[in-house]
Amino acid sequence: MPLEVGAIVEGIVTGITSFGAFVTLPDGKTGLVHISEIADRYVTDINQYLKKNDKVRVKILSMEAGKIGLSIKQADPSYRPRRSPEEMRRMKASFEEKLQRFLKESDERQADLRRSTDSKRGGRGTRRDW
Repeated sequence: MPLEVGAIVEGIVTGITSFGAFVTLPDGKTGLVHISEIADRYVTDINQYLKKNDKVRVKILSMEAGKIGLSIKQADPSYRPRRSPEEMRRMKASFEEKLQRFLKESDERQADLRRSTDSKRGGRGTRRDW
């Protein structure tokens, strides 16, 4: 089976470094799983997740200039990718619009409340000494 980007295959961990793990694929080629692609959480020590000669399922992310980029976390069926930068910008714009609307409505409510309170006091906060 020829390897292609997006394929999920099994491989064997052949080496572990501080920046990732090397995995030998079924066709004998070796790829790198970067430390950020090992788990869906922050990984400080790869040895807590992988050992040499472990069998792992990996997804092929890239194949450029003889280098193969792999991911263990994306090979997991329950993996959910993070939002794209464009989606984050849309959400931020939407949030900022909501925030502006809330602030405007809040200021209007406070002004109404101040007017109501001032009229009940009989003026603009003047104090009478009896």
